[in-house]
Amino acid sequence: MSLDTGAGLPRPARAGWTATGLRQFVLKLHSRCNLACSYCYIYEGPDQSWRDKPGTMSPETIALTASRIAEHVATHRPPWIEVVLHGGEPLMAGLPVLRNAAETIRAAVPDTTAVRLIVQTNGLLLTEQMLEGLDALGILVAVSIDGSASDNDRRRRFRDGRGSFDAVSTGLRMLTSERFRHLFVGFLCVIDLESDPLAVYEALTVWDPPTVDLLLPHRTWADPPPPGARYAAWLSEVFDHWYRSGSATGIRVFDEIIAVLLGARTGTTAIGAGPVQHVTVETDGSLEADDILKIAYAGAPETGLTLARHSFDDYLATPALMDRRSGIDALCRECRECPIVGVCGGGTYPHRFRPGHGFANPSAYCHDLMAVISHIKEAIIGDLSGRPA
Repeated sequence: MSLDTGAGLPRPARAGWTATGLRQFVLKLHSRCNLACSYCYIYEGPDQSWRDKPGTMSPETIALTASRIAEHVATHRPPWIEVVLHGGEPLMAGLPVLRNAAETIRAAVPDTTAVRLIVQTNGLLLTEQMLEGLDALGILVAVSIDGSASDNDRRRRFRDGRGSFDAVSTGLRMLTSERFRHLFVGFLCVIDLESDPLAVYEALTVWDPPTVDLLLPHRTWADPPPPGARYAAWLSEVFDHWYRSGSATGIRVFDEIIAVLLGARTGTTAIGAGPVQHVTVETDGSLEADDILKIAYAGAPETGLTLARHSFDDYLATPALMDRRSGIDALCRECRECPIVGVCGGGTYPHRFRPGHGFANPSAYCHDLMAVISHIKEAIIGDLSGRPA
């Protein structure tokens, strides 16, 4: 499960910046997983291409990826890039593979561009030895977890049906210890309407995470949210508590909405129609667009490009990417005429898919996005005008 559309890990909104080229490179280091989460868009979705991919990215593919990243950086000269080590479960690749990836990429990229390396993990393999290795390599850690034991274990289970919370908690205690806390960047949490929103919030913030990314379950118009689903109410309840509390923990979706309401641009394609600045590199070196597209149909993320024959600039020049880079102008008429389009930006791109109509549709979560954005807007206006919240 990724934080942004396809990759995304917890990071602050970047206001007022204009960028070209890619900024986030998602490397599928390992294409298998040691959990069987019921909502997983990779293993449970219509696109089952993972079955045909190598289990682990080879040293040759890692070297080629580093070379292509360096080529892209030399062309676009960004001040920073983010490399997300992803899966499957990337820690299953083992420390030698992680070390090779980190060292090869850092050696290839010019010193004028900062490289931020993050591993997105389910936390099961966060042993002392693993964390020592990640610390030595300067690899930050984001963990997927869905709240307390009862809430997390409803969906995040082992293949034999056992819940994963106890095992993840063991890793989290090590990660959040004084020795390794500097590596911890935050949580990914998928919203489950069966869970009490404030109970989930409290269960996550007890670990004092820098950031929490609350994710809507990945759905399209082919499999929309059930009638009467109350995702906006769920999020609004968390927002009200979080906003009044003055918590030091950032809630990314709220931070992004507030930033756009106040006139900033954001670094995400989920809120604010930000530019497409990420790419997914599969274990075989093929380039894919937003890997959440796997929820739409088999082959949806494929671009037909491979690092052996194509550059990242070739990826940006594909018709689908060129269209999406035009932001709000690329949205359907209904979205373009919506009063909140400047904030929601049409919502997460894969959530717009409707069989027979492609992606030129509002998000399957359109009404929830409108409701939660309106709720947050009222709170911000109240603060700015001095009205009681």
